[in-house]
Amino acid sequence: MNLQRYQYYFILLIFVVIALVCVFSFIYYIPARASLLYGPPANHLSISNRIEYSARLLSYGDELSTPLNPNGVEQNFIVSSGESISSIAQRLQESNLISNADAFFDYVVYTGVDLTIQAGEFNLSPAQSIIDIAKALQKFSPTDATLVILAGWRMEEIAASLPTSGLSITPEAFLSAAQTPPQVLDFTSATSMEGFFFPDTYTLRRETTLDQFLDIVARNFAQRMTQDLITAFENRGLTVYEAVIIASIVEREAIHIEEAPMIASVYLNRLAINMKLDADPTVQYALGYQFDKNSWWKSPLALNDLQIPSPYNTYLNVGLPPTPISNPSLEALMAVAYPEATPYYYFRAACDGSGYHNFSVTFEEQIANACP
Repeated sequence: MNLQRYQYYFILLIFVVIALVCVFSFIYYIPARASLLYGPPANHLSISNRIEYSARLLSYGDELSTPLNPNGVEQNFIVSSGESISSIAQRLQESNLISNADAFFDYVVYTGVDLTIQAGEFNLSPAQSIIDIAKALQKFSPTDATLVILAGWRMEEIAASLPTSGLSITPEAFLSAAQTPPQVLDFTSATSMEGFFFPDTYTLRRETTLDQFLDIVARNFAQRMTQDLITAFENRGLTVYEAVIIASIVEREAIHIEEAPMIASVYLNRLAINMKLDADPTVQYALGYQFDKNSWWKSPLALNDLQIPSPYNTYLNVGLPPTPISNPSLEALMAVAYPEATPYYYFRAACDGSGYHNFSVTFEEQIANACP
């Protein structure tokens, strides 16, 4: 009887080991294999998405790299402004340019190419593979305009860069239109587009209209808001809008982005006990443009600056400012979703000029960290 029991446990153990090996293979081997064959996955994909899309790509075998017709001839293919990736994929298959619309869709989402496919006219051929066609849809012509949005910029700084971008959009029209977010941002409850101009390099047709531009930028932000990220915000008791507000402050504070999760923890700890944020960037935002410094961000702040009457002044008001105060990077957003678990309520710049910060639990420790 005991021997039969031992045999049973031994067989059960073998099955458990086999199951663990299968799970390990699925979690590690499949993404690693897909990365080797098709390059690294897009940074904004969640772990579950990376595993899912890796498995899908591997299931297509050679279909991604094999042309539909090696003797095929070129044909004109037009991508409309704002056209969805699924629509592009379906039309490519209907035009007999690719063999599998799903394979195209999965590849561009996995690699992040879906965010950089451009509207315009392209000469494509069934002699190109799915991968080649995806890359061809990214190629830009001399008629393209390029606008770079840097992490931490406020809307006025984006507006100031428009005249040199090649787009026929005036700063005044831009700032006016940006007060009304596109419908794709409805899930954020945003009151303007401040905070939702996702930092990126946008290469667009020069004839791109203002509404089209705002929609493209808004969709870029929306695509980064994975369900995993939204759920992480909710687990901290935050709406997407509240999370973006905090991330916009973290972005301005974190000179070294690796400190962002620590800085986020300080602000979240303060909010948890109804303590004022005392965040310098909110005062800088309230002060506005500094003509003597030629900057929107006054630094250093004077003591009397901290008394400016404004709903954005978190030295005077408890809670969050009414809107984001800059446009945060994905790293800043991730820092709010997944902050460090710390006991800290204070931080200040280190005295060595490195841009790093010293963190402390008590106000007394904060005073002790002051520079001589």
